[in-house]
Amino acid sequence: MTGARLPGEGREIRISDADRERAATRLNRAMAEGRISVDELQERLSVVYGARFGADLLPVLADLPGDPLDLSADVLATPVGPPTVLRGGVGGVKRRGDWAVPARLRVQTSLGAVLLDFCDAQLPMPVVEVELELGAGSARLLVPENATADVDGLVSQYGSVRSKMPSRAVHGRPHFRVYGRTAAGSVTVRPRYTFAGRHF
Repeated sequence: MTGARLPGEGREIRISDADRERAATRLNRAMAEGRISVDELQERLSVVYGARFGADLLPVLADLPGDPLDLSADVLATPVGPPTVLRGGVGGVKRRGDWAVPARLRVQTSLGAVLLDFCDAQLPMPVVEVELELGAGSARLLVPENATADVDGLVSQYGSVRSKMPSRAVHGRPHFRVYGRTAAGSVTVRPRYTFAGRHF
C-alpha cells in the first residue's frame, strides 16, 4: 500500500496519535464485522501507525464505510449482531407509533405491503440497518425529517426505489441503511406527511 495523496491536499498538515488511534479503531471494528481478515488488519495497522498525513490513511480506509479522512465519523458504524426479523404474508408488515427500533431489521414478505414508520419510534442507535426481502408488495419507510438514508444497496427487479432523504450520514442525525431485494412493487423512503391531523 502506498501513501498517495489527494491533488491539492495540504501535505504539511500532519495527523496526531489520536487520529491514528481512531483509524485503528475503525479497522478493528471492520475486522469484527467480517469486512477484513486478521491478516489484512495487521497489514493495515502497520500503515496506520506509520502514517504522517491524512492522505496516508486513504489506502487502508477507502474501502470501508465512512469518509476515510473523517476519522470521527463513528455515526457511520455498521450495527453488529443478529437482525430482528419481521415476517408478513398477504397482510404485510406494519410498525408505527411508539415502538423500539432494533439496530438491525430484516423484513420478509411475499405479497403484502410494508409500512415502517420511524417518526415516533425509539431510535437508541445512530444507525439503523433495514434489509428488505420483498415479493410483489410495496414498502414505505417514513423517517424523521432530519434523518439521512442510504438506499444504494437496494435492488428492485421490476419495481422502483425512491428516497427523498440525503444519502450521506451526518453526525447527530439518525441514519438508515436500506438494502436487499424486491421482486416487484415500489420502495419509498421519505419523511412523514401530516394533513388535517392525520399522518401518511
